[in-house]
Order: sequence, then structure tokens, then C-alpha cells
Amino acid sequence: MTVTVSVRDLAKRYGDVAVFEHVSLDVAPGEFVAIVGESGVGKSTLLNCMAGLDTWDAGTVLLAGQDLSTLTDDQRALLRRKEVGFVFQAFHVLPHLDVAQNVTVPLMLQGERDDARVEQMLDAVGLHGLGPRLPQQLSGGQLQRVAIARALVHRPSLLLADEPTGNLDPTTAAKVMDVLIAQTRERGAALVLVTHSAAAAQRADRVLHLTSEGIGAAA
Repeated sequence: MTVTVSVRDLAKRYGDVAVFEHVSLDVAPGEFVAIVGESGVGKSTLLNCMAGLDTWDAGTVLLAGQDLSTLTDDQRALLRRKEVGFVFQAFHVLPHLDVAQNVTVPLMLQGERDDARVEQMLDAVGLHGLGPRLPQQLSGGQLQRVAIARALVHRPSLLLADEPTGNLDPTTAAKVMDVLIAQTRERGAALVLVTHSAAAAQRADRVLHLTSEGIGAAA
């Protein structure tokens, strides 16, 4: 089976305290995996490790076939820019840039510019014609769609979503999940979602429960 990201026996500690350990999982292209668990168990930290943004104390992470522990910080950053897209609960759009410029950022980081692709992504997430608007002119649901478009515009193999519906009302959250799932499916990207939302998790192909002692299928 082709695997986009592979985690083997991963452990993260702060001093003598284990945040988590013995974490192993594989995510295939086009697969949607939701990770649930108690607050403070390290779900966001696990996402950061999968992207090479955080370090770990034992185990391995392979992203797009590359062992992240063997790469320099610069090499990890270059791999991340190409292979990973992020969607966060707090949107993290840049307030001084308009919508189209925000979506263009991942392409610019790779030295590219493709206005047609940006417009196509905005259309795909339901923001047709809103490219010139500033973030403060948009609703929370629209801002999260901007974040999804930005995360996918450079066609990453792995999309990491950290509580992407946490700040949204249930109706808007469901619509954002529709867009997120549809766009990752269409592009064959692997999607790993951290969430406390049962409604979001139940739409995943697999739901995994993270504890300090490991990860496994949710009951």
C-alpha cells in the first residue's frame, strides 16, 4: 500500500513526563483519518511531529518517503512547503493581505505564481469573486474556507487540520467539513484531522484515539 505519512513507535516527552509514546500509524493517499483524545494528550503535538515542525524523543516519521529525522531544519522546511498543507482552528490568515494574496502565499514560498490556480481554488471552496476582499470583511466560515484554499493551492500530499471547525457554529462547521473533505478527495491528498467534534470525526474513514500510552481505533 502506498503511504503518504508513516509514524512508527513515536514518543514525545517533556522531561520525565511522556506526552505520548508507542504511537504508530500510516495514512494513505486520499484517506481521511480523525484523531481524538483528551485535552493535553498531545494531538496537536503529534500533527506538528508529522510535519517535522516539532521534535520527538523516539521513533520515526516518514513523510512522502523521507525520514524526517535525517533531514536538516532547512530540508524539512522545503519538504513541508511542497508536501504539507495546514488548516488551523484560528484560521491564521494574514490581515494585511486580501483573500487572493493569502491563498497565494504557499505558491510564493516555492517561487511560483499562478493567479488562475488561486481563482480556481477560491471557486472550489465557494469564495468566487471574493479574492479582493480583506479578511476582516469575511465571516468565520468564509475565513476557514480561505484557510482550506491556502492549504491546498500548492497541491500537497498531506493535509493536517487542527480543530478546523472549533470556532464555528454547527451548520457552518458542517459546510466547512464538506469543502475540506471534497477538496482533499478530489486531489487525492491524505487528510489527518484533530478534533473534539463527534460530528467531524464520524465523517472520517478511520477514527483513532490518542492517549499517553499510544494510539488505536476509537471505541
